[in-house]
Amino acid sequence: MTQSVDDAMRGFNPVLPLAVALSGGADSVALLVACAQKWPEQVVALHINHGLQAAADSFEAHCRALCLQLNVPLRVQQVDAGKQPGQSPEDAARQARYRAFRALALVDTTQPTIRSIAIAQHADDQVETLLLALSRGAGLAGLSAMPAHWQREGVDYYRPFLTVAGADLRAWLALRGIPFVEDPTNHDARFTRNQIRATVTPALQTAFAHYRDTFARSAAHAAQAQQLLEEVAVGDLYSIGRDGDGAPRIKVLQALSRARQANVLRHWLRSVHAAVPTAAQLTELLDQVSACTTRGHRIHIKVGSGFVQRNIDCLTWYNP
Repeated sequence: MTQSVDDAMRGFNPVLPLAVALSGGADSVALLVACAQKWPEQVVALHINHGLQAAADSFEAHCRALCLQLNVPLRVQQVDAGKQPGQSPEDAARQARYRAFRALALVDTTQPTIRSIAIAQHADDQVETLLLALSRGAGLAGLSAMPAHWQREGVDYYRPFLTVAGADLRAWLALRGIPFVEDPTNHDARFTRNQIRATVTPALQTAFAHYRDTFARSAAHAAQAQQLLEEVAVGDLYSIGRDGDGAPRIKVLQALSRARQANVLRHWLRSVHAAVPTAAQLTELLDQVSACTTRGHRIHIKVGSGFVQRNIDCLTWYNP
């Protein structure tokens, strides 16, 4: 069920001190204000200046003024969000943002290390993420949408507002007379997420009044199923892996069903080599594994930035 801001904050109890990612928009401003009120002098704001639009400096100026008013320390970092070949601009910005978050969390060595960072995505963002995943034909990992809590490089990240509607955050700010900035890119129809926000979610609201709750429940079911698949993959990789380096042994892999082969190979590539195969690459790899019945059978398939190939009786991945 969707919640009010106050109810969501009552259920949010991270390890302190806490850092809040602050863009200057309504969602992050509401999160910072709510956290600063709940934990005075225990909250730090982190602002990432991507420099991707002309308004970036005015966003930073707004964040500085707000933090001065709230008596909250502000840490700012400019980042280069240039994308790598095959990487979307959004993913490049996201990866740069997380690197900057961790750097900013550790920047002041005279204070206790920040191990908790809160991010302000809300229930409408969760719906948009799920719809984007469906539009791309995502598997369970994508349909799980955004987790409320996860860990990355020793830092705990939280999304305490995933159960709060975006309109409720803005109403909460309006009651308190707290200003925020509007990101002009939020209305740019070139972005699929903005198209969903402008056309799809209003239609959902008309047809299914409780769609935020039901979509969140479906995402939770997908996340639970994905966790089970991960546990199966860990066990399977242990069973099929070669002693010493854990490289999948082809004959043992072939004894698994095709679905379990796909599951364990996807897990192996992602967890060991940080390589994510496309659906076409994974299908080709499974076909090659199935056909690998002779000594001379060769496997050499592009996956991520490298290649999966056969090495005697095992599969290996290498980045040339």
